[in-house]
Amino acid sequence: MRQVVLDTETTGLEPSQGHRIIEIGCVELVGRKHTGRHFHAYVNPDREVDQGAMAVHGITNEYLADKPGFAEVCTDFIEFIRGAELIIHNAPFDVGFIDHEFRLLDSTLPEVGTFCQITDTLVMARGRHPGQRNNLDALCKRYGVDNSSRELHGALLDAEILADLYLVMTGGQTSLSLGGDGDSANADAALIRRLAAGRLPLGVIRASDAELEAHEKKLDEIAGKGSCVWRDL
Repeated sequence: MRQVVLDTETTGLEPSQGHRIIEIGCVELVGRKHTGRHFHAYVNPDREVDQGAMAVHGITNEYLADKPGFAEVCTDFIEFIRGAELIIHNAPFDVGFIDHEFRLLDSTLPEVGTFCQITDTLVMARGRHPGQRNNLDALCKRYGVDNSSRELHGALLDAEILADLYLVMTGGQTSLSLGGDGDSANADAALIRRLAAGRLPLGVIRASDAELEAHEKKLDEIAGKGSCVWRDL
């Protein structure tokens, strides 16, 4: 299965108030492994960035002044995500902004959900940890995912962190390849904040004594009905 972990940065919180996308970051997973391919673009929103948003991601109006408009990156972006399962933290926010950009560009463009499956890791986290903080920083601390390079939000950096976090949350171990050649649209290496190559490996979450006991009881039930392949191995 091809999955694309996606994040955006914007001029503000509400597309209904005229806010726009200013950065898109995507990381590709195939068979639950990093391929090294990514899509990254800064976008001139044709409006000012709110001071509150700027304090979060650090992307200034001056930096965006010479960047391409959404129309110039849209085709490559759609081609990169088409047919993939999109992994997004708080998906309604990012998908709402992307669909808004599509409508501004061409009213005939389909909504993202019509050509991509969407998985919201925030919904997943809330189901597993009700009543707790489930933002990226809190989840990284809970699952032992290193996000020490995350001084400010950045779409590509956050997509990379979320990719690791998703694989740990869904039971997979991963190592992130940082040096491979990837597809990139208008990426500016001076501002891309990447994970450090020497970061700590992902932590292994050990089963508790209670979980091990429950596991053995389950194997006893299986063995009582016939052969238990797990114990045969």
